[in-house]
Amino acid sequence: MSELSFEQMLDESFKTIHNGEVVEGTVIDVKPDEIILNIGYKADGIITKNEYSNDQSVDLTTVVSVGDPMTVKVLKVNDGEGQVLLTYKRLAAEKGNERLREAFESKEVLKATVTQILGGGLCATVEEARVFIPASLVSDSYEKDLSKYEGQEIEFVISEFNPRRNRVIGDRRQLLVAERAERQKELFAKLQVGDTIEGTVKNVTDFGAFIDLGGVDGLLHISEMSWGRVENPKKVFQVGDTLKVLVKDINDTKVALSLKFPEMNPWAHASEDFAVGTVITGRVARMTDFGAFIELAPGVDALLHVSQISRAHVEKPSDVLSVGQEITAKIVDLNENEKKISLSMKALEPDEAQDADDVEE
Repeated sequence: MSELSFEQMLDESFKTIHNGEVVEGTVIDVKPDEIILNIGYKADGIITKNEYSNDQSVDLTTVVSVGDPMTVKVLKVNDGEGQVLLTYKRLAAEKGNERLREAFESKEVLKATVTQILGGGLCATVEEARVFIPASLVSDSYEKDLSKYEGQEIEFVISEFNPRRNRVIGDRRQLLVAERAERQKELFAKLQVGDTIEGTVKNVTDFGAFIDLGGVDGLLHISEMSWGRVENPKKVFQVGDTLKVLVKDINDTKVALSLKFPEMNPWAHASEDFAVGTVITGRVARMTDFGAFIELAPGVDALLHVSQISRAHVEKPSDVLSVGQEITAKIVDLNENEKKISLSMKALEPDEAQDADDVEE
């Protein structure tokens, strides 16, 4: 029997390792982008930054030190340069996947930091295992820009778990929906018609604004925005504005809101403010062929009939008046029940016939 060479004896003194094997090692050197381990093999093992973590900004000297023990997995026994290529990240991911499987089965709510923003959603890492949260499952409302979530810690549940197909899907939306439903339940339990409540403008449309009342969205219709006339809600309100609104109606989960508070009703003191015989100044708000509507106050329009514009014949109001023009007229009729006021400019003009009689005398 031939004697073994020194090199052969040295090789046999070290343990044998295989690709995919989990081994224990001790850190013997660490640099910002790699870790060297003694794994009891004839060659040292190396962990690159890419095989340590998904976070490529990490400085490895800040997370491990010489002498630290590590449990790692063998990727290649020989990386081509005589070193053993190891991975810490993939072993951690395997353990992380087991953690995710348990969370999936138990419907546990997980908390993790968003590590990447993709075009179609977010990526979060749980113990080095990646979870993808599609854009449609990030929020309970449409999110156009997901960049605000980068680096943010969020909560979610695992709605789909299939690591073999690399499909581990997180769902944040269902948690927000459930939370919103609970807030709605609490709010509706105490909300009543006639209440004044503070809310935040969530969205503005051509027909009104949606106000977040704290879990419940209420509609502030354009007709309820003011006692006066609002032509374009987008010129009056902006998303994020805080408003105190009046609860006008509650129908199941629909809430109608108003800014027309009763104490601010311009018709409340109409008999005093717009008494017959009062000479008043107003602004031409709009015109028709039969007359012009004059805004006397926000929410109070009076009719100036074409026949009452002048003692001289006027074919149509637009011949002598223009929208926005300020005019002075006399109130000749007031109907509080129907909220109608009639004006006359003619009544303020001198009576030429009477003037002629005065001259003859």
